[in-house]
Amino acid sequence: MADDPNKALWNILETVTDPEIPVLTVVDLGIVRNAVVHEDGSAEIVITPTYSGCPAMNTIEVNIRAALQDHGYNQVKVTTVLSPAWTTDWLLDSAREKLREYGIAPPEAQSMDKMALFQEVREVPCPRCGSKHTQMISQFGSTACKSMYRCKDCLEPFDYFKCH
Repeated sequence: MADDPNKALWNILETVTDPEIPVLTVVDLGIVRNAVVHEDGSAEIVITPTYSGCPAMNTIEVNIRAALQDHGYNQVKVTTVLSPAWTTDWLLDSAREKLREYGIAPPEAQSMDKMALFQEVREVPCPRCGSKHTQMISQFGSTACKSMYRCKDCLEPFDYFKCH
């Protein structure tokens, strides 16, 4: 293992992908809040779900355990914390670019979407052609954390990763 056992954990976690958006890792998403190797060699990972009802969290926990066990960590504790609540502000900047390249419009920089309160339409650029001439088709996309949009210029549908 590396000289810094905690860094080694983070390196392993950077290989664990999100089951719903496989282009992103759990580190890219910012859901890993802490990763520590204790003196007895056990590993403890603290995660926060993207939202409290995220169906992928059980799979993510299993995948984290498996990745760490594959690297020799026999005792792995994964703790889920709900507070503070996850926000899209925790996404790494590189994750936003990965989303765009994958065809998903990344969330805006601000985490709270108050536009709906004022009946304003969110301007979401198309991840394929860059056009801002888009429209929401459905508040819900391929997963609950995404909305479905369509570009009025290239006519392609795409997901928008909702701000939280």
